[in-house]
Amino acid sequence: MNSFEAAFDPMAFLGSAGPGRTIQQFRKNQHIFAQGDRADSVLYLQHGRIKLVVMSEQGKEGVVAVLEAGQFFGESALIGRRRVSTAVALEDCTVTTLTGSTLIATLQRESGMCEYFMTHLLKRNCRVEEDLIDQLFNSSEKRLARLLLLLADLGENDTVKSLPVDISQETLAEMIGTTRSRVSHFMNKFRKLGFINYNGHIEVYPALRSTVLPDRARQPDLDVRRSE
Repeated sequence: MNSFEAAFDPMAFLGSAGPGRTIQQFRKNQHIFAQGDRADSVLYLQHGRIKLVVMSEQGKEGVVAVLEAGQFFGESALIGRRRVSTAVALEDCTVTTLTGSTLIATLQRESGMCEYFMTHLLKRNCRVEEDLIDQLFNSSEKRLARLLLLLADLGENDTVKSLPVDISQETLAEMIGTTRSRVSHFMNKFRKLGFINYNGHIEVYPALRSTVLPDRARQPDLDVRRSE
């Protein structure tokens, strides 16, 4: 690249239409793609929030993630898989759709785009690992508290933060793997303790963090034998 050529800007690239990429608007509750659909594109959420939902063969539905602006989804298209979930708009959304070939070619050509996309994948991988640990070792009460904190995106200096979209207790229950009645019980408990408030919107307070402080980890027993 010569000194007069502008540096590649991933945000400008993802925020505009061009060869192999289109901009689409989705209304609240509109399906963006469905589980089992043929996957030939990767999507980038410019504005709004979406949820990813999976359906079992028995017809049981579960919400596996809520994504916010600045995230990719539908990455399975890059390895030739069909859609593994259904993407539904939680509010009005703006989405950039990139064909798989366009994204791959851009990743190969532009190091800035490659770094941006790899950072997304690493963050997503860390989140999946944290979610698995949460499901394996934490109580449903701790899982709910962690989910509310994540959804509210409560910063260190925030005194209160509202969830940006309305999420039902049934959806919260699906996301942490418990029943709606248990979620209702914990929500009432959190409100009485002053951790949250809800009157049309759920408000999260920093005190909720006290419920998800990690317990002291037990050191694994190591059977170390000195080699003779």
